[in-house]
Amino acid sequence: MDKQPCSPSHTCSGAPLGGCNDTASGLVDTKVHGKTVKKKKQKKKQNATASECSQVTVEEQSSSSQHLPQHLKNSFPGSKHKKNTRKTRNQSISPVTSPASSSHQDKTQSAQQTSARLTCDQSTQTEASQFQSVQTQSTQTPPIQGLHTAATESKSTQTIRSSFILQQAYWGKSFTDQSADEPKTQSSNLKMICWNIDGLDPDNVFERVIGLLSQLGKYRADVVLLQELVPAILNCLKDTMKDYHFLQGSEDGYFTGILLKKDRVQFLESNIVKYPTTDMGRNLLIAYATFLGHPLCLMTSHLESNKTNSQERLNQLRRVWKWIKEAPQDHTVIFGGDTNLRDWEVKKLGGLPDGISDVWEMLGAPEESRYTWDTSINDNKDIPNSIRLRFDRLFFRAAAEGAKLQPESMTLIGMEKLKCDYFISDHWGILCTYKFGASEE
Repeated sequence: MDKQPCSPSHTCSGAPLGGCNDTASGLVDTKVHGKTVKKKKQKKKQNATASECSQVTVEEQSSSSQHLPQHLKNSFPGSKHKKNTRKTRNQSISPVTSPASSSHQDKTQSAQQTSARLTCDQSTQTEASQFQSVQTQSTQTPPIQGLHTAATESKSTQTIRSSFILQQAYWGKSFTDQSADEPKTQSSNLKMICWNIDGLDPDNVFERVIGLLSQLGKYRADVVLLQELVPAILNCLKDTMKDYHFLQGSEDGYFTGILLKKDRVQFLESNIVKYPTTDMGRNLLIAYATFLGHPLCLMTSHLESNKTNSQERLNQLRRVWKWIKEAPQDHTVIFGGDTNLRDWEVKKLGGLPDGISDVWEMLGAPEESRYTWDTSINDNKDIPNSIRLRFDRLFFRAAAEGAKLQPESMTLIGMEKLKCDYFISDHWGILCTYKFGASEE
C-alpha cells in the first residue's frame, strides 16, 4: 500500500486547503481545443415572474422558489429561466472532450461561481442591493423582477424559510410526522448511491439541490458516494441531512464525498490518497466502516477528465485497483465514482485484475443501466451530438471470509426532469443494492 490509513481528520493530498470565494461573480471562459470560447451565452432579458420556472419536483409535492427569502432568490440568477431562454453552451464543443472540456483552474472558478450563488448562510442584504444588476466582463446578471420581501423581514426568518424548503425536500411526508414513514424492520441489505452531481454548473442550482435532496431522502441509502461537490452544496447537505456522517476529499474547489447513514453504518477511519501526477487535483477518498458488524472499505474518486488525458486516467485507475487489492482481506471493498473511462481503456490494461469485479457486469450488464452520461436524453449541457458513455462505475472485491456481501440490483436515478426544465445533474445517479449470502465458514 502507498501508506497507512490516516486519522479521520487528516488529509494526505498535500493540497492547500481553503474556503470558497463567495464573492465570485460572472461566468468564466472555458478553453476548448486550444481556443478560448465563452462557456455560456448571455442570458436573455427576464420578463417572467418568479414563479415561471422556480418550482422543483419533490417526492409527492412541489417546492417553489417563490417561497424563498429575497436574498436567496438573488443568489440564483439562473433559476427563473426556461431551457429555451437560458444560457446555452457553445455548439462547437467536441463530443469527445465535452464531458470535461475545461481546465482544472476553470473548474475551480466554476465551483466558486456556484458557491457564490448557493450559500446556505446568507448575509443580510438591503432592499436596494437585492435589485441591483451586477455586470462583469463575462456576463451580466439582470435585476430580479416581480420579487418582493418586506424590508423588515429579519435574516433569521429568511434562514428559517430556506431551511424549511430543504428539510421538506429531504424528509418529504415525514417532515411533519417522521414516524409515519419509518420502516418497522430494518433491512439487512446494503443500499448505495453513487452520483456525480455536477456541482460546477451554476444554472438552476437551488432547484437542482432541492431535487437532489428529494432523491437522497427518498432512498435513504446506507452509503452515498458523490463527485463534483462544491463547498456551498456540501454545507446545504450537511445542514439538512443530520442523519449522515460526512467525509470529503478536499475543502475547496470541487471534490468527492462519502456519506454514511449513522444508524446503519459505523464510521471507523478515513484516508485521502493523492494521485501524484494529476493536473486536476484528483484523489482517492477511502472510508473504513462496519455494516451490521461486517467490515467495509468504501472508496470514491473522480478520475482525470478528457480523452486526451487517457494515460493519466489509467495511471489513477491502476492506483485505485492497487488499494482495492491491498485492503484488509476480511473487508468487503466497494469503489464507486466518475471514472471517465471508455471501454477500450480498460481493455488496454488487460481487463480488471483478478479478484476485482465490475458490479454492472456482475449483474448481467443490464442495458437499461449501462449509460450514466447520455446526452440523447439528458440535455443539461446542450451537446449537439448524442453521446452515450458509461463514465460512472462500481468496482467490487468480496471479503475473503465470513458472510459474503454480493451485488443484488442496480438502477439509474435522477432521470426525471425538474420543473425548471433541468435534470438534477448531467450524470444519472446509480442506486445499487448488496445482500449477504451464506457464510462459508
